[in-house]
Amino acid sequence: MSRLEALQEMFKKDPSDSLVLYMLANEYFNAGQYLDCVAAMEQYLTLAQDEGAAYRTLAQALVKLERIAEARQSYEAGIRAAEKFGHPSMAEEYAETLRDLE
Repeated sequence: MSRLEALQEMFKKDPSDSLVLYMLANEYFNAGQYLDCVAAMEQYLTLAQDEGAAYRTLAQALVKLERIAEARQSYEAGIRAAEKFGHPSMAEEYAETLRDLE
């Protein structure tokens, strides 16, 4: 069983487990399954208060899908989360990436 399959099984057993959902979203991204990544990461963000990292993965998947306006929104939300949780370097990274998306 692959890591992706194992995470899918774990998620089926407990769809409210935000950590499993986060890992599943990242695994979808690594597998190039960007639509699945977006869906899983958006669901994760409804379950957990992320400190910023999830927004990067979500934005990167959206860029791969050429959904640039949504990617920008994700980076902006990531900046807010990073600032809220005291991650200024992450916030600056996202701000730089936003400038590159213009």
